[in-house]
Amino acid sequence: MAGTTKIKAKLDKDGVVEVKALASHEMLSYQEAERAKKEPNFITYVIAKVGDKVVYEASTSQFLSKDPYFKFSFKGVNKGDTIEMTWKDLKGNTDTSSEVIK
Repeated sequence: MAGTTKIKAKLDKDGVVEVKALASHEMLSYQEAERAKKEPNFITYVIAKVGDKVVYEASTSQFLSKDPYFKFSFKGVNKGDTIEMTWKDLKGNTDTSSEVIK
């Protein structure tokens, strides 16, 4: 599935993968939504996996800015593996994006 999250994942010489991900989302907090006369909607859950292994997981709230940026690192995978990142928002919409680790 082609998602709206841009992901860069790079394995360094020490075996650590550094992931940088930019999610495309409006992220309307309750206050911003009230001012704009719209429904609040923001990312509430993010998970990243390599195969069946969960490498990042977070429950989030309205504190994230528009188009949030996630950065994390982990060990235990190889170059050429695929990382898959999925988020879910307040309205129940989900987005899944993947990228090959370089």
